[in-house]
Amino acid sequence: MSARKQHTARITGVADTAMGELAGSTAMGLHAEAANAALRDAGLKASDIDGVLCGYSMTLPHLMLSSVFCEYYGISPTFNTAIQAGGATACIMLANAVALVESGACRHVLCVTGDNRLSGMTRDGAVAALASVGHPEFEQPYGMSVPASYALVAQKYLQEYGISRDELSGISVAARAHAALHPKAYKTDPLSVEDVSSSRIIASPLRLLDCCLISDGGAAIIVSAADVAADTRKPVRVLGSGQGHTHEHIMAAPSLIEFGCKTSSARAFAQAGVTAADIDVAEIYDSFTITLMVELESIGFFEKGAAGKAALAGDLSLGGKLPTNTHGGLMSYGHSGAAGGAFHIVEAAHQLRGEADKRQVDDAGLVFVHGDGGILSAHCSLVLGQE
Repeated sequence: MSARKQHTARITGVADTAMGELAGSTAMGLHAEAANAALRDAGLKASDIDGVLCGYSMTLPHLMLSSVFCEYYGISPTFNTAIQAGGATACIMLANAVALVESGACRHVLCVTGDNRLSGMTRDGAVAALASVGHPEFEQPYGMSVPASYALVAQKYLQEYGISRDELSGISVAARAHAALHPKAYKTDPLSVEDVSSSRIIASPLRLLDCCLISDGGAAIIVSAADVAADTRKPVRVLGSGQGHTHEHIMAAPSLIEFGCKTSSARAFAQAGVTAADIDVAEIYDSFTITLMVELESIGFFEKGAAGKAALAGDLSLGGKLPTNTHGGLMSYGHSGAAGGAFHIVEAAHQLRGEADKRQVDDAGLVFVHGDGGILSAHCSLVLGQE
């Protein structure tokens, strides 16, 4: 294999807050709580942070949310900006943090996310906010919703590959089994294939339990330069990253079968010098069961039409071929906007450090993380490894 440039930046701190309905929580409060915990994890002080990357908030929409956070938190970094890419936000933030550190612009970059979407928004408000994802001329006037857009992909998949209803359900069941092992997970009660397959229809063929959880919560990741990372507790290596973008609105998608995750993962694997077969654990954005199914296959972990069967066979579970979303993912751990994708990065770090308790995958040396924003629109892949 040809020589490649090795990343020198390290993930030095990770943390997330409590999950679920957090009465009295605020977007900025969750940002600050996650930042405090990540600093403790890294053994750093707020004054050590010279770069801040912030995501977006639905309960506190602002054109300069990162500046709002820095003001709230009381810091004045030399670099400060917000990034908005839907569910790909956290992974793109991390990739940008690596670039900032390796360019010499920053020494410690804080990537911070959080939102109180469950306790801080009404159902009508949440629906209205998500409706804006649709094209203003060709989708919104006709009632297109985010679930309906993903349902189009699911319908195509079922038709193209003969996927069964139970195969979609198997994705959700596998996630719930992992969440049951995590003390912070929002939903931990037992879930069966029948439970998922018989839950009420949201947008056919997607049912209620095919959809991610809306929750309150925050998460933060700190990326540091190599020379200072050695003084932190247990750094994690960033081996590769890549992005892939094919469209924004589903009406403009060139395919309902192939998406940008195929390109982003190929770039991340090439940069890291590994293949899909080398990965020990996968933490992949799972806004709907079809999201994870499509991405597992497009990335190359399973053949087309095989991911659902793999879920039913236990291949995505602990002890399986590819333990996936070991914290429970967005389906069961929780989803609070930009923080949803960050939860996957936090869990990846815990796996690589051997800190995942009952969820720990034996010999977890390489973890693949993927974020997907919009309607399978923006994609960012990461390959993380042990120090």
